[in-house]
Amino acid sequence: MKNQVIITFILLISFAGIAQKDIKSDALFLDQTPLEIKLSYSNKEMNRNTNDSTFIDTNLEYLHNDKWASIEVNLRARGNFRRNQCYFPPVKMKIKKKQYTGTIFDGNKTMKLVLPCKLESEKNDNILQEFLAYKIYEHISPYHFKTRRVNIDFTEPKGKKFKKFELKGFLIEDDKRVAQRHEGKVFERFVHPMAMQHLTSVQNAFFQFLLGNTDFSVAYQHNGKLLYVESQIIPLPYDFDMTGWVNPSYATVNTTLGINSVQDRKYRGFKRKQQFFDEVRQQFLSKKTKLLSMVASYESEFTDPDEFKNMFDFLESFYEVLEDDAKFQKSIVDESRTK
Repeated sequence: MKNQVIITFILLISFAGIAQKDIKSDALFLDQTPLEIKLSYSNKEMNRNTNDSTFIDTNLEYLHNDKWASIEVNLRARGNFRRNQCYFPPVKMKIKKKQYTGTIFDGNKTMKLVLPCKLESEKNDNILQEFLAYKIYEHISPYHFKTRRVNIDFTEPKGKKFKKFELKGFLIEDDKRVAQRHEGKVFERFVHPMAMQHLTSVQNAFFQFLLGNTDFSVAYQHNGKLLYVESQIIPLPYDFDMTGWVNPSYATVNTTLGINSVQDRKYRGFKRKQQFFDEVRQQFLSKKTKLLSMVASYESEFTDPDEFKNMFDFLESFYEVLEDDAKFQKSIVDESRTK
């Protein structure tokens, strides 16, 4: 009896330690208020360093508990298309352990920082739209990336002068952290979509249809990752700027799919048993009120009311398909791929 009590005590301490570690490492993403940060680097230099192992060293200042603090971060541009098209390339961020230990970034060695693309009036609204796509998927699947909005005071050196920008952005946790949270691992090999877990595959396909996204491939892990959890392969989507949901000025249309605009939806999921289509359809329908309310709660944060309205109308048009049996059959079930 005495030995059993000792073992139980040790296990409780161990679990408490793990829980404390998890809470500490998730502190950055538990708080969903925008984090105020300051950054300074040359976009020209960022775009010039095309080697994935070449990083720019700079300081990231952040406001926490009403005090400004600073850590050293290593940054590099990511994404070939946006690196060529955007004024602000999206960024991969690395932080050394000695820098993040004891800070709100604790446990986050690697993250992505999503920034506006072009110097346009809707640049910050586009960021908010893409951020909301991630928040929608949080309601759909437990296998999702955690995100945190940031308000960025950005200073860009221009020769002997400096240019200032007030930007919105958001941080995305590393895929390895998502895998660890589900006691799995990142799966980096080619896998045919039909070998992936059925329910989460259909959830992902419905979600991509909601966004009007055709710029992804689960098999080739384009704008998505794969997780290996409990002997099953799970799709993990990311990067939603080239969608009808965001509808940015730089979006390109894959006309080979028979569409003329990124706001023309095309279902890209694979054929599954009808029970999975029905189950996911009901899931999305049951969450309609919650999702509409969640998206609507961000309306006041949009600079351009039309950007919000177009996005919100696009969400409602998705539900018009789901709520009509004939439209659902024609636009989703009949369009599901076999190859």
